Amino acid sequence: MLYWNLGKRIHDEILAGERGEYGKQIVVAVARQLTTEYGNSFNQKQLWRMIQFAEVYPGEQIVVSLIRQLSWTHFVALIPLKDSLKRDFYAEMCRIERWSVRTLRKKVDSMLYERTALSRKPEELGRSELEKLRAEDQLTPDMVLKDPYILDFLGLQDRYLEKDFEDAILREMEQFLLELGVGFSFISRQYRIQIDDEDFYIDLLFYNRRLRRLFAIELKLGDFKAAYKGQMELYLRWLDKHERQEHEEPPLGLILCTGKKAEQIQLLELGRSGIHVAEYLTVLPSKDILKKEFQRAVEQARTRQTKRIEEVAREP
Repeated sequence: MLYWNLGKRIHDEILAGERGEYGKQIVVAVARQLTTEYGNSFNQKQLWRMIQFAEVYPGEQIVVSLIRQLSWTHFVALIPLKDSLKRDFYAEMCRIERWSVRTLRKKVDSMLYERTALSRKPEELGRSELEKLRAEDQLTPDMVLKDPYILDFLGLQDRYLEKDFEDAILREMEQFLLELGVGFSFISRQYRIQIDDEDFYIDLLFYNRRLRRLFAIELKLGDFKAAYKGQMELYLRWLDKHERQEHEEPPLGLILCTGKKAEQIQLLELGRSGIHVAEYLTVLPSKDILKKEFQRAVEQARTRQTKRIEEVAREP
């Protein structure tokens, strides 16, 4: 709070919005005086960070709620993020999950926010969900589910079978749980369900403590096919009928595949059935390629959702 108050006072009372050459000279002079009196924690670089801190978090109440779990080093990692929605997402996830600074930096580097469904929503909807998270500590599936999932730690070669894929996940379960995200616990592999006189097997079954839901995961080697929807709906309805507890939300399904067609996914309206389709990467491309691909996907998704909202608004 000292750093925030100091940054805000310099910004409001001394700089008064001046960030040109004159403003730099003022900060240099203030830093020199404070360093002489109080030590190197108040050098010029640190003062600029404090000023930026007050700029990106102008409300004291938000800072007060975050500093219970976040250190100054957390804020130093968050301040450079220019997108306010992205910055708030990481701050709230740090607060709820008590990430270390190292974990936070790793999540940012892996572009976690860009891979969540939240980033693909129009900004007003994304902001609304974050406000609810801040007020009620209530996560939504869109904050947890990702696309794509980065599974380079599995060490899979060019050619492998679904069983190899599943075996690799079981071997690297700790890493897989970290990639799945907040609150997941492993229940079973090849979970058997019996319908009439037939046996069916769910590849992987998890439970999410934060969302209070069962998660059925199906592993596919090729592109997504429309038939996968019916298979997953069957599993989810069985789980809802036979395994769901009174206090739990309806089960969700995650289909992991190597590719998918956007229009096919849109027409199937998988979200209505509680199904999320995501690609997975077993080899991590360069960060620049990932960044461009995510930006394109986010822009396309936001455009589609905005058009859909406008269409609904025009309906009588």
